[in-house]
Amino acid sequence: MPISPNQGSTGGGTTVTITGTSLAGATAVRFGSKPATITANTATSVTCVSPSGAGRVDVTVTTAGGTSSPLSFFYVGAPFKAFLSATSGPVTGGNTITIGGAGLSTATAVTFGANSVTPTVISDSHLDVTVPAAVAVGVVSVSVTTAGGTNNGFLYTYVEVPIITSLTPDQGTAFGGTDVAIAGSNLTYTDEVRFDGTPASFAAASDNLVLATAPPGIPGTITVTVHSPGGDSNGLAYQQYQP
Repeated sequence: MPISPNQGSTGGGTTVTITGTSLAGATAVRFGSKPATITANTATSVTCVSPSGAGRVDVTVTTAGGTSSPLSFFYVGAPFKAFLSATSGPVTGGNTITIGGAGLSTATAVTFGANSVTPTVISDSHLDVTVPAAVAVGVVSVSVTTAGGTNNGFLYTYVEVPIITSLTPDQGTAFGGTDVAIAGSNLTYTDEVRFDGTPASFAAASDNLVLATAPPGIPGTITVTVHSPGGDSNGLAYQQYQP
């Protein structure tokens, strides 16, 4: 007789179907010593809701003809999440992040707010998941569902692509050291400013302003860009001159 699924939450509540023959009129299904609640019964199947338990238990079905041979059922604890490899990303989704923890080997879904996706199970302590697109910009909760239940407790922030509209000043010495105010929008989560590909020191002052210090470079016109978990900004021209 097959049993499906053959694992479920230690807290009980898993719907389990046992298939076989001569199962009509089942009077009891037991998980170890505990009775389960029978919800449907035919001559070839019994559906029930598992009681709470732990470890591996024998499942038996009792009818007027006697008690079946036992089937194995495994109780699985709720998943534990230790970390997200990234806690923010673009509103379009599509980026892959890692979820670390324990009890993750039976994961069937990871939910970001209202959107659920199927993870790739690497090990009991490691899931890879492609982040779905956002319903809206902002913070959502992240939950993992396994045979042991659902666990949440982490937050993920969907970030819009940064936009830059002006540089003040828009020129400076090729020796670097010029302080440049970069104005725009969606700048709060800025994690990099580049002057023609060269990283610059910076501080995000607000969602509309980043203050950067131009690095040394080659005289001429270069492009300044900003990056955040939301993606790369547009570029603006900056003139580096020979003093």
